[in-house]
Amino acid sequence: MSETSPKLRAELEGIPTYKPGKPAAAGGPVAYKLSSNENPYPPLPGVMEAVTSAASSFNRYPDMACTSLMEELSERFAVPVSHLATGTGSVGVAQQLLQATSGPGDEVIYAWRSFEAYPIITRISGATAVQVPLTPGDVHDLDAMAEAITERTRLIFVCNPNNPTGTVVRRAELKRFLDRVPRDVLVVIDEAYREFIRDPEVPDGVEFYRDRPNVCVLRTFSKAYGLAGLRIGFAIAHEPVAAALRKTAVPFGVSQVAQDAAIASLRAEDELIGRVGSLVCERNRVMEALRAQGWKVPESQANFVWLRLGERTTAFAQACEQAGVVVRPFLGEGVRVTVGEAEANDIFLKVTEAFYKEL
Repeated sequence: MSETSPKLRAELEGIPTYKPGKPAAAGGPVAYKLSSNENPYPPLPGVMEAVTSAASSFNRYPDMACTSLMEELSERFAVPVSHLATGTGSVGVAQQLLQATSGPGDEVIYAWRSFEAYPIITRISGATAVQVPLTPGDVHDLDAMAEAITERTRLIFVCNPNNPTGTVVRRAELKRFLDRVPRDVLVVIDEAYREFIRDPEVPDGVEFYRDRPNVCVLRTFSKAYGLAGLRIGFAIAHEPVAAALRKTAVPFGVSQVAQDAAIASLRAEDELIGRVGSLVCERNRVMEALRAQGWKVPESQANFVWLRLGERTTAFAQACEQAGVVVRPFLGEGVRVTVGEAEANDIFLKVTEAFYKEL
């Protein structure tokens, strides 16, 4: 038998594998998973009923156009249906954007550290990643990102709030940045954690999309809405970009179960607001406790907090796991810790208190 393998694209060489948050060990001492920024609450009212009903017909293909969901989103955001596109989570839509805009010889700019999928989907498209370091305060350096734009730049990601640091870009600085970006370069404002923002100076990306054809906004149902396991997100963008997203979408990629669950979730707004409010209160409690212990913690506007630990990152993650919570380590940099149930947060804070005394 020949040992010759099929020829694969050279761009795949060396691409890092996406690392999901480690799950809690089955039957082990770990009780809480704080590694994936998941919502700790059960589905919103009406969602299980919608899911159960949709599941009874999953022998049929879903509505590929997501018609009912698109109409719901159109009304919710006051945008034309033709300016909407759906995908398998916001990361799925982000990959479609790369397919639509960038290939070999093109450049994609994003802050670093930022969302772990950006370098992966950029290299899969064949484009060159241009990583711009965060400021010392772990915030996007928009001036440096603007300086990094060249004739080869096709797309720029602005993750707001930023994953994994939780930091934000405010209205005035984002406007100043967008004014510097050439109109033929697409700026993608990734707002996966938008619902957790409480800083009034942080803009809704839709504000900038309305009169800027080169701005696209990403949203997801995975975080605040608690539909992480159903994989559904969407983009708001002007017609040429939205049409390109629909062309690059995997046919029937968004299940009918996910579509119906998303609609039911949108209609449970009052309960959503209450749950998000509770998580924001827990986030603030956790940050205040960390600072009281002596930690320097960036101001988070997401449902997680970030601790820079450098070479102590692995040791800290192990200490958390031994205590009963799993966090998300970024080797040699720090840990991202989801704000979960109060009991889980208390365990985490006990670990940080003991660990800080040993630093």
